[in-house]
Amino acid sequence: MFVIFGASGKVGRVTAATVRNAGHAVRAVVRNDAQGERLARIGCEVVLADLTNPASVAKVIDGAQAVQILCPVPNGDAQPESTMRHMIDVAAIALRANPPPRVLALSDYGAELDRGTGITLLFHALESQLQPVVQNLTLLRAAEHMQNWARVIPVAFATGVLPSLHHPLNKRFPTVAAQDVGQLAAELLLDDSHGSVPRVVSIEGPRRVSALEVARALSDASRREISAREVPRSEWTSTLLRAGLSANHADLITELCDAHNAGRIDVEEGIGERRFGTTELPEVLASMLPDGAAVAG
Repeated sequence: MFVIFGASGKVGRVTAATVRNAGHAVRAVVRNDAQGERLARIGCEVVLADLTNPASVAKVIDGAQAVQILCPVPNGDAQPESTMRHMIDVAAIALRANPPPRVLALSDYGAELDRGTGITLLFHALESQLQPVVQNLTLLRAAEHMQNWARVIPVAFATGVLPSLHHPLNKRFPTVAAQDVGQLAAELLLDDSHGSVPRVVSIEGPRRVSALEVARALSDASRREISAREVPRSEWTSTLLRAGLSANHADLITELCDAHNAGRIDVEEGIGERRFGTTELPEVLASMLPDGAAVAG
């Protein structure tokens, strides 16, 4: 049995489908019944779980051959850092009490750093908590997901300007399609070789991109003129608060963007394995356009 936490997410659903298509039983862990409908149709056992509840997590990993674990950012949470740390504690307790033969943790570029990385520091905590309690552990560190740009596409269409916290606009940074992360995660889960030390695998897309290139690709996909704009550092917090983030969440994102712009969020050189996805940014952006967007404005 392969247990996939976050199986309805952009990464998890690809992992679940790939493992299921390989002929294995999959227990897809979701937060509500509606999220499990598509997974049930492909033959997954769909279960509900609360990642903040030790008994709930322990129940779903029982009998697992392999587990894909994550620490999702809770939407609308006033204190996402506290909630995420609690979820990490719960996962570590459950895995220590009933360790499966293999565990893959979805992590981020920069997770090796222990300070000054904002929300990525939570993935450092995840890795640090799991390493002492999981014998055969794979840490899959992914670059920023291309799908994250979906958050500002409506603004770009409304104003013709793509706001960016990546500074400067011509600086190229690593990014990756979520589906490529899910595909690689499945391949790693299906690899039954055992190691005495954690396996670290990093993945990014086929090429690095800049905010200018994101705006150009979005213009091409939508057939609208869209330019990129640096959001001034002094406006970051107010911009994030207007977008609906809590003050704590905004602080975490601000610190992460500072680290990104300083060049600190990247692959850990000389550590583990490097992989590259095949999905290009224009394909991802085109898939996220709202109905009727690809019409000249």
